[in-house]
Amino acid sequence: MKLKVCGLSNPIEVETCINNNVNFCGFILNYPKSHRNISYEKVKNLLNINKNEVKFVGVLVQPNLEELKKFSQLNLDYFQLYGQYDCKSLIDIKKEFQKKIITTIQVKNKLDIENYKKVEDESDIILWDSTGYEKSVSWNHSWIKDIKIKGEKMIAGNITKDKLSDLSKLADIVDVSGALETNKVKDIKKIKEFIKHVKRINNEN
Repeated sequence: MKLKVCGLSNPIEVETCINNNVNFCGFILNYPKSHRNISYEKVKNLLNINKNEVKFVGVLVQPNLEELKKFSQLNLDYFQLYGQYDCKSLIDIKKEFQKKIITTIQVKNKLDIENYKKVEDESDIILWDSTGYEKSVSWNHSWIKDIKIKGEKMIAGNITKDKLSDLSKLADIVDVSGALETNKVKDIKKIKEFIKHVKRINNEN
């Protein structure tokens, strides 16, 4: 099971993730309603670092063409997209901006799970998430248990340490943010503890 830590906003957080071999670091780029949103200049500076094998992810909510152009200039490996997409639109984005794609499927009910079929062929990773955006909202993660896709399966939405053992059987990657915060600020101790917990489960498996 791989780990993505999302909503990073300062150098200490990013360095902690890199030094502890987190797989993905996520940055909220164009959603000012979120307390995790950061400016272009700030994220540009954060990404100016030796990231080793860590992949950097730019999280974009319904981005327009101008935003895609702007953020494509950053040291990002992936665009994580929230919005309505089909394979053609994803092909165009990948070709134009040379980024891998994490396509987000927002889940209100079990039927929503199947929306991945519209974008699977052009998505490097499919992320099933709640509809809460900046809020940690739960949904029934077991709904994706039997789904087989070409790329990797990522899961988000109120991910906590006590759920990790079960989630490791459902998805390739867990995407975590709120569980690593204290008073809406990333807590370095919580990040390190969460990473250790993921590694422990991986060793057991």
